[in-house]
Formats: sequence, C-alpha cells, structure tokens
Amino acid sequence: ETSLCRRSRRHAFGWFEHLQRTFTSFITRKSNLLMTDALDSLGPNFSFQDDDKPAKESNTADSVQSNYIHIRSQQRNGRKSLTTIQGINPKINKKVILKECKKKFNCNGTIVDDPDLGQVIQLQGDQRKVVAQFLVDEKIAKKDVIKVHGS
Repeated sequence: ETSLCRRSRRHAFGWFEHLQRTFTSFITRKSNLLMTDALDSLGPNFSFQDDDKPAKESNTADSVQSNYIHIRSQQRNGRKSLTTIQGINPKINKKVILKECKKKFNCNGTIVDDPDLGQVIQLQGDQRKVVAQFLVDEKIAKKDVIKVHGS
C-alpha cells in the first residue's frame, strides 16, 4: 500500500515538473517573440547610439544636491519611526548594504523603488547616527558627503 502511494506521488510530482518546464519554455519563446516584434517596430533606420551629446552639467543646486547621501527619520505612529537613506551611488549593491545594516543595528528594513529618488533604503527605528557612521566606516561614502537631517 505504501509503495503505491509513493509511486503516485512520484508520478504526480513528475507531472508537475513537466508542466513547469513546458510553461517556462512557452514564456521564454513568447517573450523572445515580443522582443523581436518590438525591435522590428523601431524601423530599419533606428540606431541605439546617442546622437545628441549630453550637455555639460553646471553646478546648480540640484546637481550639487544629487551628490549627497541623505539620511532622514520619518515619524510613524506613536514612538515608531523609520530611517530612510537615499542618494547612494547606483553602482553599489544596496541589498548588501541593507543586509549588513539589518545585522548590525538589529532592525528590519527594505529597499523601495521611488520614481524620482531611485532606490531608497528604509530601516525601522531612528538609526540616523549609526547609519552615517556605518557608511563612513565601510568606506561607502565620505563624511562630508553624508547629510543627516533632523538630528
């Protein structure tokens, strides 16, 4: 009786794997077709190279502000607060920074994609000072580049 049950489970699991492989190959073929159609719709004269040279960036307030790492604390409800870190270099892996912050500060956190600000790291609690020190100690940013708001 148990061997029959094992066989039926094995058979059902094999069927599941077959469906999963079939579905994955179908999705892959479908996405390749969609990408090919999208590229064909661009036309024969389309080039991926930039024709316009970028304008030289001037030192306006916005361009200077974009070089800073901003660390803010937002009040939630009651005594609860949230620390946000924005402006970290896009080349740096934010998941690794988040993981180390969560371990070091004993808090939870997440990465939020903002359309204007890019990826923002959020940590539970008021972690402004320790996060600033962490970024300097790990050589992610220099002290003069970090702006701690509201301290």
